[in-house]
Amino acid sequence: MPPAAWWNLPASVAMAGFEAQRVIALRLVKLARGGPEAPKEVHRMIAEKLEASAEAAMTLATGGSAHTVVARYRTIMRANEKRLSRARS
Repeated sequence: MPPAAWWNLPASVAMAGFEAQRVIALRLVKLARGGPEAPKEVHRMIAEKLEASAEAAMTLATGGSAHTVVARYRTIMRANEKRLSRARS
């Protein structure tokens, strides 16, 4: 991997942090509303975190890069943001 590529990792991690905060805020709104969807969201969140961490571990164990892991997490977070934003409307 060229040394210049490593400069992208900190920026990508920082963006992931901002995206994660957005998803957390949207989830908190959904949980605060309560109702039958709130417990489903909690279970979904836990299952997603377990699955994502296992996927990240497998990626790294099989020679994948931190870039790949961060990119995958960001893809998951964008999908959650889209789903949760749509649910608010």
